[in-house]
Amino acid sequence: MKYITRTVWILSLVSLFTDMASEMLYPVMPIYLRSIGFSILLIGIVEGVAEATAGLSKGYFGKLSDTSGKRVPFVQIGYAFSAVSKPMMAFFIYPIWIFFARTIDRFGKGIRTGARDAILSEEATPQTKGKIFGFHRSMDTLGAVLGPAFALLYLYYYPQNYPVLFYIAFIPGLLAVVASFYLKDKKKKNIIEKRSTSFFSFLNYWKDSPVVYRQIVTGLLAFTLFNSSDIFLLLKAKQAGLNDSTVIGVYIFYNLVYALCAFPAGIVADKIGLKKMFVFGLSVFVIVYLGMGVTNNIYIICTLFGFYGIYAAATEGISKAWISNITEKKDIATAIGTYAGLQSICTMLASSITGLIWYKFGAGITFIITAIAALLIVFYFGLFVKAERKILANKNN
Repeated sequence: MKYITRTVWILSLVSLFTDMASEMLYPVMPIYLRSIGFSILLIGIVEGVAEATAGLSKGYFGKLSDTSGKRVPFVQIGYAFSAVSKPMMAFFIYPIWIFFARTIDRFGKGIRTGARDAILSEEATPQTKGKIFGFHRSMDTLGAVLGPAFALLYLYYYPQNYPVLFYIAFIPGLLAVVASFYLKDKKKKNIIEKRSTSFFSFLNYWKDSPVVYRQIVTGLLAFTLFNSSDIFLLLKAKQAGLNDSTVIGVYIFYNLVYALCAFPAGIVADKIGLKKMFVFGLSVFVIVYLGMGVTNNIYIICTLFGFYGIYAAATEGISKAWISNITEKKDIATAIGTYAGLQSICTMLASSITGLIWYKFGAGITFIITAIAALLIVFYFGLFVKAERKILANKNN
């Protein structure tokens, strides 16, 4: 565990507190939105547009972090935005206000994502990227276990009293902001020349990036285009007959599996290769979505949420570790931010399209289409994208 530095621990605790706040609300979000009059289609549009609007900022602030040579201020400001957004959701129930609050939350994530992941990458070597990113995802997702568990306990005593829960979520969000002030930027040997950065300047990185970066990100974006918000999985569980408490329970189960598996998955990925681990995760995703598409059995659905946790553990942190391994150190925040920004556009489209397909054809067709698309992307990565070890060998030569 020597490779888990003080900085990695602090960042992981910050993420734990933030995810505790966010995930305290996430499983009740679709239920809450439905209770105040939102349709399935409108939920998909709100989630998708909020992700895309704020997601574009990931590329801009990632580029700004690289050009300024600073990381920590972006992390601190980003987590502060996410913290203050939580109680905003309970102030008013108008759609435009809900959209604004959700965008503030996602905008905060956009500010911090590239800089935070660049810090994690700088704390690792190419041989420990899987471990570092996997450990961070485990801690992050532990918050996603504690948050919904608290929400479940709260709703047991105060059923359907959702607004107060949004105010309570501000507390761990505030703890995350406080913890972020223990981070310090490393002194740079080479001062990066400061230059103006336009909002869409990060897109220039696409044409200047290594070919393998474009190959990997193209596959990741294609997958994202068919991988909608997890809210639709929760709606499927609700549709199958689970009550509100059980829906939150299966979400806790998913996150618990995710948290327990992410660090071990990172360790294994460093041994067998990040690409192999990622492809394995996508294969599990195919099984989960096929299962969701063909069954309404509540026991099978609960089991599939466990497999969904394995998928997340094998892909979420691994994809960023993979990108950071094939990118020049000076461009890591830009590379991850560019991917995250483009990913958010695809997420907007995915959530909106999923909401529309569900509305027109039902849940079964929606999940089966996603599974087929993911299977094609498994073949793409397997056949056309080089393993990162070959990439690193070429870089070293």
